[in-house]
Amino acid sequence: MPNWNLYLQRILELMKRYPGLIALFGFCSGVGSFMLVDRQQGMARWIAVIMLVSWLWLMLENTFTQLFARVFKREIPPPLLRYATQMIHQESLFFVLPFFFITTTWNSGQLVFTGLLGAAALVSITDPLYYKWLAPKRWLFLGLHTLTLFAALLTALPIILNLTTAESYKLALGTAVLLSIPSLAVSLPLKTWRGWLVLPLIVLMLGGTGWLLRSWVPPATLWMTEVAVTTQLQDRTPGESLKAISASELRSRGLYAYTSINAPRGLNERIYHVWKHNGKEVDRIALDIHGGRKEGYRAWTHKQNFPPDSVGRWQVRVLTEDGQMIGVLRFLVNPDQSAPADVQAN
Repeated sequence: MPNWNLYLQRILELMKRYPGLIALFGFCSGVGSFMLVDRQQGMARWIAVIMLVSWLWLMLENTFTQLFARVFKREIPPPLLRYATQMIHQESLFFVLPFFFITTTWNSGQLVFTGLLGAAALVSITDPLYYKWLAPKRWLFLGLHTLTLFAALLTALPIILNLTTAESYKLALGTAVLLSIPSLAVSLPLKTWRGWLVLPLIVLMLGGTGWLLRSWVPPATLWMTEVAVTTQLQDRTPGESLKAISASELRSRGLYAYTSINAPRGLNERIYHVWKHNGKEVDRIALDIHGGRKEGYRAWTHKQNFPPDSVGRWQVRVLTEDGQMIGVLRFLVNPDQSAPADVQAN
């Protein structure tokens, strides 16, 4: 009969001797997962399923270890469990980060969420931070755990179940808030009635904050592959992009806002082109996109009715049904003079 304790001891010694290998493996597999997702949607489903199964292990870690000890009459060494937890955090964070980096509108509040994920990934691969600063603070450790699961669900659910971005966000937020209860219970004095009263209030506040700040969370599986603000569109191909246009030309020809959006195969999503003038919304036009096309699903709106005083800064915000921002197109309307250039997009 093989000596499992000896094998586990050797594995632990290798992990302690080469701790950077775990971080390197997490990073390389995460980037590799993104490349597979981008090119092979079938493979993406399996990757996402494996990620969620690993999270199931983390949530039920104590139950599984007790079952293992009961069946095999042996206990799993605690250091091995700690390394397994760290590896799952690394794998999950580096799996989702490429998606969020490519979908983030960096001059918006989305910078905060993606920056937080990046900081969490840095902590997960830095042993002194992970084991000496994060792990001893149980509430902070579970907070990282919940944040990572939230990001993993946002990325995996549209791929596995073909849920829309709006449906995925609601389900991921609900799951994250539910799993935040153990970390809150550790921090609050639940021995008094005040503690039991404060707990549900904090949970509701977390859920409400997550919902109100949903525009700060990038839609992980939707990103723009081509954009244009133009006066011409032929055979689904936009004409020359514009950075600025004169007011007279705008009123006579109108403008097309063209966006080609990458989405997972099988995903049917409603998005909106929201036209804004000097920060004020003037039009909201719904579009239905269908995922699977490598170059992205081509969609556009043609606006011809502009206000009499249309001079100023314009934006076309590309939003999901729940208000998450996919990107922004910007152009300037000058008083009866044209200045063609390339469109700016985020």
